[in-house]
Amino acid sequence: MLFQARDLAAPRFSPSDRFAVFLPGQENARRPSAIDGARGLRSRKQMAATLTASDLDTIRRCTLFHGLAPRMVERLIAPATVMSLDKGATLFRQGDPACAVFIVIDGWVKLYRITPAGEEAVIYLFAKGDNFAEAVAFTGQPYPAMAETASKARIVRISANHVIACIREEPDIALAMIGSMSLHLHRLLAEVEQLKAQTGVQRVAEFLASLAGIERGACTISLPYDKVLIAGRLGLTPESLSRAFAKLRPLGVDVRPRSSKGAKTW
Repeated sequence: MLFQARDLAAPRFSPSDRFAVFLPGQENARRPSAIDGARGLRSRKQMAATLTASDLDTIRRCTLFHGLAPRMVERLIAPATVMSLDKGATLFRQGDPACAVFIVIDGWVKLYRITPAGEEAVIYLFAKGDNFAEAVAFTGQPYPAMAETASKARIVRISANHVIACIREEPDIALAMIGSMSLHLHRLLAEVEQLKAQTGVQRVAEFLASLAGIERGACTISLPYDKVLIAGRLGLTPESLSRAFAKLRPLGVDVRPRSSKGAKTW
């Protein structure tokens, strides 16, 4: 099944196409408190020597190291720390001194700010292979937002001072950093365009299509995080997200709790 936002205006699905979406369990619905995050950090396991071959491949393919020679990558990650974190662990808070760069090995990390009204505004969600916080870490300025794990996650932490020292000796590293920061900027511009030009239903449809992994035919997917976070990611309220799911139902999108029986592709 070809399922993209533009299809909402002129559907091209066959009546037999189905798109099943399974919601995370209710245990993920509770928003973690600051105490939860602190506990997550205190209980994390720091294992500087447990990067697997798959982990190293993920690190080498991240945009932060794109185009760098293997020896440069090895040097950059030599003192890196691997953190195994529970959901709700705080990596840094808004206003904290920026002192590290992060790479997601597994799981999800949300970047967000707290509005003057005390509400949470999700800026971005980082997935496996994404790097973040490099721009601010090299300026010496405080982190402008908060980063928190949205699921169980394994994160690589690299000291900003170490990266800066490597740049001074290997200027080519700086070019890779500029490329990574440029990509982040393009992503943010795309997000702004999406919020301005698309309806809520179109944004939800595009989000689901990005998770499907196929272009045609029926499929079943599990949402990677809870509905509240998905709504924040798409610039919607949870109620608006539920209404968008309902509007997509006639187009073949079937939303069920993850615990539903018979989780099969049609």
